[in-house]
Amino acid sequence: MKVSIITATYNSASTIKTCMDSVLNQTYHDIEYIIVDGGSKDQTLSYIEEKASEHPEIVFNSEPDKGIYDALNKGIMKATGDVVGFVHSDDFLAETYIIEDIVNAFKSENVDGVYGNLHYIALENTDKVIRNWVSEPFRSKLLKQGWMPAHPTLYLKKELYDKHGGFDLSYKIAADYDFILRIFKQDDLKFYFLPKTVVKMRVGGASNRSLKNIMQKTKEDYRAIKVNDVGGWVTIFIKNVSKLKQFVS
Repeated sequence: MKVSIITATYNSASTIKTCMDSVLNQTYHDIEYIIVDGGSKDQTLSYIEEKASEHPEIVFNSEPDKGIYDALNKGIMKATGDVVGFVHSDDFLAETYIIEDIVNAFKSENVDGVYGNLHYIALENTDKVIRNWVSEPFRSKLLKQGWMPAHPTLYLKKELYDKHGGFDLSYKIAADYDFILRIFKQDDLKFYFLPKTVVKMRVGGASNRSLKNIMQKTKEDYRAIKVNDVGGWVTIFIKNVSKLKQFVS
């Protein structure tokens, strides 16, 4: 089973080494590593080119894009693997064996998608956990309760992107939530919860960077919920309140 892992970068020199090393050091070796750069002006491309000369599994290009979701869509279009996942440039895989565990879950459970847990970590001290996003096995009723798997932990069969499409670029912050609702509401698909931390994510993402972004995300979340017919404002309320327990050790 070939796994395509996609990383979108833009001026990511301070974090790209940790991100890429976490992918390149995996115990599972049938990995296609796709890096889509938005035209970085710092040393990001220099490091990618250096690594690409040593690792033939790296496929990369650099050109202007319309933001991270556009970059991820470009990566999906390039992907030739059986399974597709993402490691954002500020993030890194939690363990060297985690892709092997994900592949084993696909094979043993005969599912269409696998997801796990996520740690939000401090920007400088990556050993300090700020938020612990522990997920749970999927049940369809969870969608109306504002539930979603942590998107960076979600690995899906490539055929799902071919059938259901990629990220809707009309969403600036919540395209991943819209996509997850679109996929998880399909009654014919099966998903497996891997009870392990898959990804460590540095705090400071676009969705919670400012009050303006939080308000925009709330509006986009509501729109995604209505478009996908999985609830309303109560869903938004439960979705936001449920995050509070992630800050409790």
